[in-house]
Amino acid sequence: MSRWIAPLELASLVSLIGSALWVFLWTPLNLEMGLTQKIMYLHVPSVFVTYLAFFITFVYSLMYLWKREFSFDRIAKSSAEIGLIFCGLTLVTGAIWGKPTWGTYWVWDARLTTTLLLFLIFCGYFLLRAFSTEKHTEAKLAAVIGIIGFLDIPIIHKSVEWWRTLHQPSTLFKAQKPAIAPELLYPLIFSILAMFVLYAYLLLLRLQTEQKKDQYYRQLAQLQSQLDETE
Repeated sequence: MSRWIAPLELASLVSLIGSALWVFLWTPLNLEMGLTQKIMYLHVPSVFVTYLAFFITFVYSLMYLWKREFSFDRIAKSSAEIGLIFCGLTLVTGAIWGKPTWGTYWVWDARLTTTLLLFLIFCGYFLLRAFSTEKHTEAKLAAVIGIIGFLDIPIIHKSVEWWRTLHQPSTLFKAQKPAIAPELLYPLIFSILAMFVLYAYLLLLRLQTEQKKDQYYRQLAQLQSQLDETE
């Protein structure tokens, strides 16, 4: 794992800088929204990373409930941490985008409300972990919440089709072709890929930290056991 962290760190840094330069120097301004439209290149990739991170949490939560191996719980937890950060970033950037577009930072729109619900579910996920005292119980209950939380994502994605909302429908997942001009689409795709690289880097970094923490606690427990035996 450690051998991938440095290359991913460099790749994420280069790709994020490249994405920013492309967006602000070479991507044309939107005629209707002007400079405000540039936040799309942060908002939309944040959405994709949120979906990916919570999907990984969903998969490894299922794996933990099946195999009861803490390595799976560690991956689920680490990915959920990143997902929660990007979910919060999605809400914040969406609010900033909404002010000039809708005239307000927040409306109780179906997509906004279900995204807020996702954020709150995973806040509860970490509150549970913070107050649990038994590791297996913590991992089991967290896995259940992680699975339930992920099930909100299809609702978020389809909300603009199921209900009348202010939020625009998807422009990337059209049956024919994306409803966005190529000069705006290509930097958006690049920004999404750059965020995926950043997610991979953060996940491996977080997993390495969790592994070292587990090793520390095991060594501490062994030391305490040896001290008890000598006494």
